[in-house]
Amino acid sequence: MTSAREALDQISDGESSSVEFKRKFTSSEKIAREIIAFANSHGGRLFIGVDDDRSIVGVKSEKEEMEMVDIACTFFCDPPIVPHVEVLNLKGKDVVMVNVPESKNKPHWLVTNGQEKSERQAFIRLNDKTVAASKEVVRMMKSQRPDAPPMKISIGRIERTLFEYLREHERITVKEFKHLANISERRASIILVRLVRAGVLYIHTFEKEEFFTFTGDPAEASPRKG
Repeated sequence: MTSAREALDQISDGESSSVEFKRKFTSSEKIAREIIAFANSHGGRLFIGVDDDRSIVGVKSEKEEMEMVDIACTFFCDPPIVPHVEVLNLKGKDVVMVNVPESKNKPHWLVTNGQEKSERQAFIRLNDKTVAASKEVVRMMKSQRPDAPPMKISIGRIERTLFEYLREHERITVKEFKHLANISERRASIILVRLVRAGVLYIHTFEKEEFFTFTGDPAEASPRKG
């Protein structure tokens, strides 16, 4: 059970990678998008009835808001998500707080009526925003699932070419690696994600683009096989 003091302190700190404010929602689909982003990231809290300026406006009907949350998690999230929902009385007004834990079944997808499965989107939190997850981030999430196959990597000509490039330029995108190694974009993405999993590279998300860097000193970069 969350205390009013704890909630007010968190609201006063503003939105972040783990906190989102919404004055109100007009659809369960929009709620699902925010919940999916938290579940696909490191978890977080969604406050319904709090404005962007941190003012507490409350909700008209906590029952209706909770029903929309339930519909969002059950029918608009694939696989479904089970958050912990609380109704808090803050400064005399009811606020619905949705606590979303980090999921062990990433990635979660937003399900939209009439949308093909191949067109579904996954979302993540980037600072204080909810953004669509790239193919590389989705691959990372899939590789971290408990049922994911063991990781296997090998260092060949393509990987050595990549390392030489990074020692000189420090960062690379999937498209740049694709042209550098003269391989398909899909293969470039898979190789980069495997090297992230191996601890050799780090993936950075910046707005709508990802780029990759060495995790430590480029001169000492070497993969940890596993």
